[in-house]
Formats: sequence, structure tokens, C-alpha cells
Amino acid sequence: MTDTVRKVDYFYIEAPNKPGEGAKVLSALQELGVNLLAFSGFPQGRRAQIDFVPEDTVKFKAAARKAGLKLSARKTCFLVQGEDRIGAVAEIMGKLSEAGINVTAIDAVGAGEGRYGAILWVDPTAVRKAAKVLGAA
Repeated sequence: MTDTVRKVDYFYIEAPNKPGEGAKVLSALQELGVNLLAFSGFPQGRRAQIDFVPEDTVKFKAAARKAGLKLSARKTCFLVQGEDRIGAVAEIMGKLSEAGINVTAIDAVGAGEGRYGAILWVDPTAVRKAAKVLGAA
């Protein structure tokens, strides 16, 4: 089985860096019927940045507006899914390295049942080149 790489939209919000903020936001989106392909949160100074990769951008933006979330502008990242194997992420990173593309951030996880997933970000000026290198849909 080959890896699937998709160029996807993502948005972020800034939130207080305190217990329950992520749960509150995710619950609101759940109640509004939003499915996320990926979600990531991390501290950003004294606050937190929460990234969302929605399955349906239009539905997500409408739900975020209804939930009172102040979204960033639409941005682009890559969602990778495939058969888990030794070096799966190293292969992707190697392709980007050989093409001279710097990865600004990456999160990868074994998904169980022999699958893995990753989300990665490159500089906006490198998105088009990265998509070509990775064979992104």
C-alpha cells in the first residue's frame, strides 16, 4: 500500500493556555457536526495555538463563526496517511530535504492496525514545490 499525501486547508486560533480550553472548542465543533482530519495544540508564549484541519472547509468556517471562534486566514499544510513501516516518515522528510524544502513543523503518529499518519507544514512559498515532490492530491 502506498502513502496518500493530501494538500489540505488548515486554520488556527489563539486561546488561553489553561485546562479545558481545547475540550471547550472541540465540543463546540462536535455539536455543530464538524469532522476534523487533524488537530494540534501547543503553547505559544503565554497563550496556546490550536490548529484545525477540517474535512469540509466551508462547514468548518460556518461552525467556527457560530461558535465565536476567531480563525486565522486559510493556510495550507499536508496530511499524510499510509502503511506503517520503519522509516515511513524518514522517506517523506528525505524527499523534501533532497528538494531543498525546509519542514517548519511535523507531527506523526502510529495509528494502529499497521497505519500511520502525519501532518506537516512548509513555508507558504514552498507549498507548490512540496506538493509536486510529495505527489500530493
